[in-house]
Amino acid sequence: MKKERQEALELRPIGRVEQTARGAVLRLFPVYRGGLKGIRDFSHVWVFYWFHENDNPGGRSVLEVYPRKDPDNPLTGVFGTRSPLRPNLIALSLCAISRVDEQDGEILVESLDARHGSPLIDIKPYLPHSDRTDAPRLPDWVNVTPEEGHSKESRSRRRRGRVERKKARSPAIP
Repeated sequence: MKKERQEALELRPIGRVEQTARGAVLRLFPVYRGGLKGIRDFSHVWVFYWFHENDNPGGRSVLEVYPRKDPDNPLTGVFGTRSPLRPNLIALSLCAISRVDEQDGEILVESLDARHGSPLIDIKPYLPHSDRTDAPRLPDWVNVTPEEGHSKESRSRRRRGRVERKKARSPAIP
């Protein structure tokens, strides 16, 4: 079997994430500010950033995690989760745009879970015709909010629900 060659890639941050009293600000470096032209015409953007606080050999070598750090969830490969522990620490979030300041190179966004100082890798507009699917297939653990997933009562309800769904899918026995 031919050994696969792993080529190095080079990513350069285009800015930084700042968590402020106003909310999350995507602050672009001056050289990239021209790339903001036209972004104010969109309501949402995909924000790509780097999980810089997990950038260590140990975190990059993790390939299986319990989704949402909940041991009641099945052990899952990192590519089937949004875990910050992964070989390449690229994160993405879909965010609503609150304000754009092209001159200062700022986009104020809502619902960005990035840490203050996170390197900003890229910004792409949300396009409804290509960024959605009508009937996604999802594992059971995705259908539970993170808040629900950490209480004993909700885990018990989830387990009962799984059993009931399995019974419902089982063929009837005459």
